[in-house]
Amino acid sequence: MNIRILTLAGLALALGGCTTTLAPNPIETRWNGQQAGTFFAKFGPPMADQQTGASTIYTWRGGYKTRTVPAKYAGDDKKKGKLVSPARTEYLRCEVQLTVSPEYVIRSVRTVIDKPGLNGAPSYCEEFLTAK
Repeated sequence: MNIRILTLAGLALALGGCTTTLAPNPIETRWNGQQAGTFFAKFGPPMADQQTGASTIYTWRGGYKTRTVPAKYAGDDKKKGKLVSPARTEYLRCEVQLTVSPEYVIRSVRTVIDKPGLNGAPSYCEEFLTAK
């Protein structure tokens, strides 16, 4: 019985040492630590701001674009088969919230509105906000 308790205690300690880390967001990787003025100079002014203690949360929206998604057909490329999904037009935009320190340095970027990329490509906000 004591061996079981010791084994369970050892297992609990081993699992307690595990931590989960999230992969960094490419937008945050690009903009964290940068001056908010640089972001707004490149992409335009924020549409709203809100004081939260010493920090300010800026809401920015932009990157308006239209994307045409081609139709998909069942079958191989040489012969078109049954229509799986028709062609469509997507209206793209990006909205993020920037948490900015009193020194006007970006501390975090949270994506509010975004569209996933096509065929495994990065999302629209990732493409738009990380382009050099």
